[in-house]
Amino acid sequence: MVTLPIPTATAQTAAAGAAKPVKLVVLGDSLSAGYGLPAAAAFPVRLQKALKDKGIEVEMINAGVSGDTTSGGLGRLDWSIPEGTQGVIVELGANDALRGTDPKVPRAALTEILTRLKARNIAVLLCGMVAPPNYGADYAEKFNSIYPDLAKQFGVPLYSFFLEGVAGDSKLNQADAMHPTAEGVDIVVKNILPSVEAFVGTIAGQRS
Repeated sequence: MVTLPIPTATAQTAAAGAAKPVKLVVLGDSLSAGYGLPAAAAFPVRLQKALKDKGIEVEMINAGVSGDTTSGGLGRLDWSIPEGTQGVIVELGANDALRGTDPKVPRAALTEILTRLKARNIAVLLCGMVAPPNYGADYAEKFNSIYPDLAKQFGVPLYSFFLEGVAGDSKLNQADAMHPTAEGVDIVVKNILPSVEAFVGTIAGQRS
């Protein structure tokens, strides 16, 4: 007869801690806020479901604000990211690019966002954006380089282009040709999911 050891209080506490959902916030603009879509079709909701389907429990806050720029995201950072947040998916910059904002502005704002989150010991997954072609190659080069530069500088994971597989496809975008349909959001989720899985796994590993 084999006698199994009774779990100690410490082991039980550790097991309970490991089972707690990872607390995430999506800090973004209309692309993650779910512009033009039912609340249930917004990116954070669909991402949370996709993770749950894979047995990964997270608590996801949708901190997307339609029309927000990187500077807007910085301005509301402190109250958008509550205490206890373990990871932030940063999805900002599309509106800066659409307005042709000097790339120095979003670079500075994103730098400050990452600096503040790092100071709070909150992990970051940075989502890249791509400048529209109508501003020319020089603008695009300066804007597009912001994300890989900052990911390297701060040592955070980068998902190179948030709208990968969706941008430019009329069947996956609403009539404005900028915001994904529900089907488009699901493509975004499918494409980014491996990166988010790895991100959440890193957070959970540091916590255990």
